[in-house]
Amino acid sequence: MRAVALGGGRGLHITLTALRRVTDDVTAVVTVADDGGSSGRLRRELGLLPPGDLRKAMVALAEDPQGRWATLFQHRFGGTGALAGHAIGNLVLAGLLEQLGDPVEVLAEAGRLLGVRGRVLPMCTEPLEIEAEVTGLDDDADVVRRIRGQVAVATTPGRVRRIRLHGPGGPGALPRGCPEAVEAVLNADVVLLGPGSWFTSVLPHLLVPELHDALVRTRARKVVVLNLVPQPGETAGFSPELHLDVLCEHAPELRVDAVIADTDAVPVPDRLRRAAAALGAAAHLAEVAVAGQPDRHDPAALALAIRRALDGLPDGPEDPSSTTLHNASETLGGEQTWR
Repeated sequence: MRAVALGGGRGLHITLTALRRVTDDVTAVVTVADDGGSSGRLRRELGLLPPGDLRKAMVALAEDPQGRWATLFQHRFGGTGALAGHAIGNLVLAGLLEQLGDPVEVLAEAGRLLGVRGRVLPMCTEPLEIEAEVTGLDDDADVVRRIRGQVAVATTPGRVRRIRLHGPGGPGALPRGCPEAVEAVLNADVVLLGPGSWFTSVLPHLLVPELHDALVRTRARKVVVLNLVPQPGETAGFSPELHLDVLCEHAPELRVDAVIADTDAVPVPDRLRRAAAALGAAAHLAEVAVAGQPDRHDPAALALAIRRALDGLPDGPEDPSSTTLHNASETLGGEQTWR
């Protein structure tokens, strides 16, 4: 089964960790608008793609995510000097980008070093900028302000209403999708969106024209995985169904097959079912949070929920057997248990 997961940051890492329990053929399509931390510094200083989310996706798909090279990629320098805060993997990817130029080739090369099972691709081969329309920043709650930058959008105290993506040419410059990412979506058997920062990691994929068209046209079964809790700043006060309403507003032509949400995170299941139906999807409620940590997905439980959601959909690719899936869980994540 060819699976494609779109997102960024920790949310995409969780999805990939779950998906590799279901199939070995996984492609990650990663956002490239980060402008904070180590990634933001490298982006500003060198004009390169922000490498942080790409690095996290590669580690999630590494042959041994806890092995020496994967651990080294995640290690950050301490101290107060020029290297403070930089992840070693970010510097490796930045160096390869300067040497090779082509981000797809760079990720393939780094993937060989880490023993990546699957593929990691950027959604665009040039860095992008996020712009958001936000209300609630003035005394008049209806006044709309525009703010730019992923960090600014993710931490705004206002209410994000809509986002736009700008290419390297600035406002008005449309982003151009990575051709290999577009092809992966078109050829997939299943495509997953979410979880993750809704406005800065999930929705941006829908605003790249080529990726949007591929998501609309693909015959793959499309699954949305909802967040466990609202994200302070970006989606504070959002209900589970509001996440779907916002997705529909940004991509009204998109149709989805299944929506997965944690049972305890959905106070009114009927509302979620209606919002999912508006996208053409069935809502699947399951216990997918880590026990005692309601803001963290359990990768093994999420893998099982994905499998069950796919089993309930017609005319799809043949899924692996329960035994194969269970064995993969034990092999790839012995610390996780099926719930």
